Amino acid sequence: MSASHVRRGAGNRAKPRKAAPKVVPKRIAKRLPVNHARANRLAGLTFLAFLLAIGVVAVVALDIPARAERSAGTIVGRAGFMVSGYQIVGLNHLDRARIDEIVDDELHRAAEEAGTPKAPQPLVDVAAIRERLLRFGWIKDARVSRRLPDTLVIDIVERKPAALWQNHGQLALIDAEGVVLDRVPITKMPDLPLLMGAGANRQAQQLARLMAEAPTLQPQLTSATWVGGRRWDLNFQSGETVALPEGSDQARAALTKFARLDKANGLLGRDIVRFDLRIPGKMVVRLPRAPGETIAGDPPKEG
Repeated sequence: MSASHVRRGAGNRAKPRKAAPKVVPKRIAKRLPVNHARANRLAGLTFLAFLLAIGVVAVVALDIPARAERSAGTIVGRAGFMVSGYQIVGLNHLDRARIDEIVDDELHRAAEEAGTPKAPQPLVDVAAIRERLLRFGWIKDARVSRRLPDTLVIDIVERKPAALWQNHGQLALIDAEGVVLDRVPITKMPDLPLLMGAGANRQAQQLARLMAEAPTLQPQLTSATWVGGRRWDLNFQSGETVALPEGSDQARAALTKFARLDKANGLLGRDIVRFDLRIPGKMVVRLPRAPGETIAGDPPKEG
């Protein structure tokens, strides 16, 4: 019995099991076709972008937009929209020849670009004309427009001269903001207040506000010197100089006080050379010298 049992046990000895095949989950298997589709779409988009980039490079290299614009402009011009002339509005002081030169340059360029005797309206760069006009000191603003079929209209807004500025021996007209309008020969000086000194033109507005505080003195002012980039010396018709202190508030207070004293006592017109108001609360007066008079500190003359 026992031997038979042993034989059966030996005959039924367990055989080694084979490894089970690896099963891919259904979720991953379903996802694989989706990844391929996305890759295909990305490849297609990349190829399309590449083609577009090549197209853009080709268009720029061949100058296609500019050629199309020139062709369209030429066609429009030949249909009767050629520039035959231009009108300038608002010009009072600036030499017209300067404007003519700028406009003629642009009309010549446009005509040459189109290959036509006259400039087609669409090819005239009105913005370029305006930009060049604004470089003139006289011109505060400008507008260049097309009046179809054959005219350009140039509207000019000029600055108004407010004073003369003398610096390094040269005279220039400036407006109320201190913008240099044009050079002026000494022989053709207009009747305007004269500002002198480096940077005096940039202080023109400050001086105008200062003189507005002393309306009785303003008509008598002939010139003003910007001293050391810090303060004003005012020169009046009667020959006196009033030296103001530094600082806008201090200068305003000193000038208004001087204006009150002049109105009450007539300080100007008494042959006084200089009123120095630079020391707060004080006024130092310089009187003219008599011929041969010795100034304190000078050695006496011999003989």
